[in-house]
Amino acid sequence: PHNDYGLATANVMAAVRAGVSSVHCTINCLGERAGNASLSEISVVLRDKLSMDLSIDESYMVHLSNMVETFSGKRVPANSPIVGADVFTQTAGIHADGDQKGGLYETRLSPERFARTRSYALGKMSGKASLAKNLEALGLNLSEENQKKVLARVVKLGDSKELITVEDLPFIIAEVLESKSYHHIELLNCSITSGLDLESTVSIRVDIDGDIQQASGAGNGGFDAFIFAINKVMASKNYQLPTLLDYEVRIPKGGHTNALTECVITWDCGEQEFKTRGVHSNQVFAGILATLRIINLQLHERAGNEGVFSLRGSR
Repeated sequence: PHNDYGLATANVMAAVRAGVSSVHCTINCLGERAGNASLSEISVVLRDKLSMDLSIDESYMVHLSNMVETFSGKRVPANSPIVGADVFTQTAGIHADGDQKGGLYETRLSPERFARTRSYALGKMSGKASLAKNLEALGLNLSEENQKKVLARVVKLGDSKELITVEDLPFIIAEVLESKSYHHIELLNCSITSGLDLESTVSIRVDIDGDIQQASGAGNGGFDAFIFAINKVMASKNYQLPTLLDYEVRIPKGGHTNALTECVITWDCGEQEFKTRGVHSNQVFAGILATLRIINLQLHERAGNEGVFSLRGSR
């Protein structure tokens, strides 16, 4: 059934109750106009609401959805049931508090059922419980007073409509507490040259824990050239950047040509995926700042510090 009225899943449920022997559906609601009934939604509805025994392994739902998203080029809405990026994210502090009190808001649609994990958003609606959950996941301990300072900064950033990833939290803490713990590499200078139908070139100068190094590189665009150059520099430190999985750039709706650009990069760090964020008026430099964050996080842990990578589970 099509989803023109937003009733595709409900119509499937009614049809099954009426005795149909098969159901046509698609992954991620793909289809003309408003799309078709979603496989992920149908499977959980038939299993949970009609007590049907289905030979579907739900732990592969998200993997299948991501694969179809990649090949189709159709983005899955963040709030799409079961497979959306945000559906197992607690945004309001009151929900995080409920989880701390024995799972007051627990439902049959647990993230573990679909090989996912619960996360707690950081932003203007965050409360003490949200911050505490994220600090616990990162293996970080802060005094009550410092937690209040960090929470105030998180809420202020969220109120200005900035996206805050969990991986941003160590940097926010370092900023609020005036600590340099996560500042192992600093970009001192970066010059990028690009031209129509020409290979982009870059020249960088960086400070790695007091060691000043320079490198140049070329690539298919300014960011690609920077990655080539920074990998040359970091090779001397026996460090290789993790694999880039996703690169998303956005500006505020209705923004002008000089608007700040936000770049969020998803990295494959072995068994875990991490997101880092950079903000700059130049979108290439926004990506560069996001890249420096993943390097700082990994260098911090390689120096023997516990934190994001050693203590967080797969997300």
